[in-house]
Amino acid sequence: EGLIEFYGSFKEMFEFFCKNTTIHGTIRLVCSGRNRMKTAFWTLLLLASLGMLYWQFALMFSQFWAYPVVLTMSMDSEPKMFPAVTICNLDPYRFELVSEQLEQLERMAEESLTFLYGPKASARLSHLRDRDRARARAIHVQAWANLSSAGFRLSHNFSLVRMWDPRAGKKHSRVGFRLCNSTGGNCFYNSHPSGMDALLEWYRFHYMNVMAQLPPGLAQHQEHFQDLVYSCQYDGEPCRPSDYVHFHHPVFGSCYTFNSKGTDPFWAATKPGIPYGGHGVKPSHPKPSQTIPNHPKRGLLASARWALAETKPSHPKPSLGICQDQVNRLGGNYGKCTTDGADVAVELLYNNSYTLQACLHSCFQRAMLQRCGCGYFYYPLPAGARYCDYSRQPAWGHCFYQLYSRLRNHRLDCFQHCPKPCRESLYKFSAGTAKWPSAKSQDWVRQALRHQNGYNSSSSRRDIAKVTIFYRQLNSQAVHEAPLLSENLLLSSMGSQWSLWFGSSVLSVVEMLELLLDTLVLSLLFCFQRLRARSSPGGSSPIPN
Repeated sequence: EGLIEFYGSFKEMFEFFCKNTTIHGTIRLVCSGRNRMKTAFWTLLLLASLGMLYWQFALMFSQFWAYPVVLTMSMDSEPKMFPAVTICNLDPYRFELVSEQLEQLERMAEESLTFLYGPKASARLSHLRDRDRARARAIHVQAWANLSSAGFRLSHNFSLVRMWDPRAGKKHSRVGFRLCNSTGGNCFYNSHPSGMDALLEWYRFHYMNVMAQLPPGLAQHQEHFQDLVYSCQYDGEPCRPSDYVHFHHPVFGSCYTFNSKGTDPFWAATKPGIPYGGHGVKPSHPKPSQTIPNHPKRGLLASARWALAETKPSHPKPSLGICQDQVNRLGGNYGKCTTDGADVAVELLYNNSYTLQACLHSCFQRAMLQRCGCGYFYYPLPAGARYCDYSRQPAWGHCFYQLYSRLRNHRLDCFQHCPKPCRESLYKFSAGTAKWPSAKSQDWVRQALRHQNGYNSSSSRRDIAKVTIFYRQLNSQAVHEAPLLSENLLLSSMGSQWSLWFGSSVLSVVEMLELLLDTLVLSLLFCFQRLRARSSPGGSSPIPN
């Protein structure tokens, strides 16, 4: 006590603090000592200010720990990498191996169409089926061994029925087919308000069962790149054999992807416009052997055909102008995203880089294998698994449609296991068409293709198409996520609130900490004095106020 000058009482310590602190309003507690009403008023005012301050602090911390983000947008015009472009031949399988089942399925579809819309509605389908059968006979000179020997037959247990709603009247009905579990105790109808939608879904269900009979890995022969793309150039330079990779798609067939890795400087885009884009000359129609059954993916194939530059015969030069946008997500506490998919628990079944769609497909396929015992036909299979068909798993449709409904309604845990990429490129397309080649240039164009690729020309210019894909502009819009309340902004907001309610600074906080420390030390000293007084024979000394 002799080394450090200290307060003699709590009252002395409090008066010294109120008279010398930088916190506004505290001096009123000492100056108004003779007026108890003013003292009580300023005491309540200071306590209310202190309560409001910490209430504001609680709101700020709760907002900070919620980790909200704000979107910022910026524009840049830097050179970009040309996107990966995939082109396919639309010939996924050797359909002649299951031709008997597919013809039976088309007859069943014709009967269902007659049931729904009358005999006139099925006349066109019958005409198309006869034409395709005649074309198949003209093409396939050598007959392949049909898989009918394996004993697979299309099931008639999934017939389309029309269901009427008694409350809505006969004008409103639904069409669907019945699906049951393995015991038959749990059934439901996969129904649609549109009869055509129901027919397409019914056809797709049977089509998957038919195609599941093909042995694993039995795809159509790999078409040579020169037969699919006669000529390819990018920015005026011919494409190199190392610029494309081949893969097989269960719907689109034999496919080639240009610039699959997206890192080759050859594909850097430095200028916008058609002359600096990618140009390719390809067949405008599939070869006669590339006939696809009338399954419901035909509309999807037609859309993909246009996206891959298939076009109407009168406009064999489609141009696709693209614009690129970037989305950058924070990740971490601010949201779930992945940089390269290495930290994602779902093992991808696709041999490519991570995408949200690839992860969801892989997760759903593994859920199918786990819960239904077989795989979905349109997604890749892991080693040792088999696709679903009702000759081996009679109730797989019941399991599949329930599981797919959960995925579509975001009630499957795949959305928790598959985060979005932290950095993602989005593309906007604009399409245009023109006639090519012109009447004056078609002769020398065909001669050049004949000498270069062995192209067999015809009298019509409609059998080839020129594809052009280019950047409309190199200006891109980037969307960045930024913390709405960072650590610096949090400290700044706390300082603003402290100044608002007490008109003081950080040093005032140190003064309050000093007051608390002095109170603790003074309390310990008083306790020590009391214990020492009790232990001495002379009695006790009073504790100061």
